[in-house]
Amino acid sequence: MSKTTRATQALAKAGIAFTTHSYDYDPGAERVGLQAAEALGEDPSRVLKTLMAEVDGKSVCCIVPSDQEVSMKKLAAAFGGKSANMMKPADAERLTGYHVGGISPFGQRKIVPAAIEEAAFAEALVYINGGQRGLQVRLSPKDAQAVLQAIAAPLIA
Repeated sequence: MSKTTRATQALAKAGIAFTTHSYDYDPGAERVGLQAAEALGEDPSRVLKTLMAEVDGKSVCCIVPSDQEVSMKKLAAAFGGKSANMMKPADAERLTGYHVGGISPFGQRKIVPAAIEEAAFAEALVYINGGQRGLQVRLSPKDAQAVLQAIAAPLIA
């Protein structure tokens, strides 16, 4: 497995300090983020999942702890919208250039507004998908926020 992806290249180009962590990706896992946390031996609150959604028909990226669910109402409010829904997997893959299970908020084909669950900022370091299945990057949530120009907001149900 290559540890160089569009995501790691984007982080390096931005001068962000990060480390890469590989694990055995289980394509049959019911919840990919929780499987990643278990494989890495990390608390699920530190392993964040990247979800692609739409708010009032516009594409957005939201990043939340892998053991939590996104509140569509809170997601819409975070972006000043009325309604939100999850993006279809095929649409998410087309928009980001990544495969489901390997979608990273970094280095996406098309830059879209992003939001990070505010609870993630209680952690010194978090894990976020590194741009392929079985690869995570560990970095400061503040650095992730800065490189994505993301908003911090309450997003979980």
